[in-house]
Amino acid sequence: MTETTTTSVENEGLLTSSFVVEMVRQMRAIDPYGTYDSLSTTEILEPFILTKEKKREIPIIGDPDEIVIARIKVFYNAISAMIESECGLMAVPLVNLSHEGFGRALITVGKLVVMDRTLRDVHRFGFPSLSKMKDEGDKILSVALELIGTHPKVAGL
Repeated sequence: MTETTTTSVENEGLLTSSFVVEMVRQMRAIDPYGTYDSLSTTEILEPFILTKEKKREIPIIGDPDEIVIARIKVFYNAISAMIESECGLMAVPLVNLSHEGFGRALITVGKLVVMDRTLRDVHRFGFPSLSKMKDEGDKILSVALELIGTHPKVAGL
């Protein structure tokens, strides 16, 4: 196999993973005018991929716009939806940002905080590759499910 074929096979596996499918579902959910209807999965998720070259083009200091904030919410909404599908309990994401792009993201299940992230420089929010985005989402998901398993009474409140 050539390198391009190997990459496309790897991406094909990623594109059918439950996390990526949920990310696409969440992106389509925030599209009120149907502009994503004609786009492929890779085109919909392309704004989440920030290579080093793309990141260099973005200024170090900047205020996030509504589109970037919506993408951040989509990422954490997708993780929350995955938590709900895995354990059957409602997971609620909360993203609180200042106008300068600093803040916090929380996901709660019942009274249990299963994820707490400090956000900085959100105008540069993105991942080096689709696989890195999936890995980050899966890592957060596994930690959250472990916490729910450890503290089921608090998660059930």
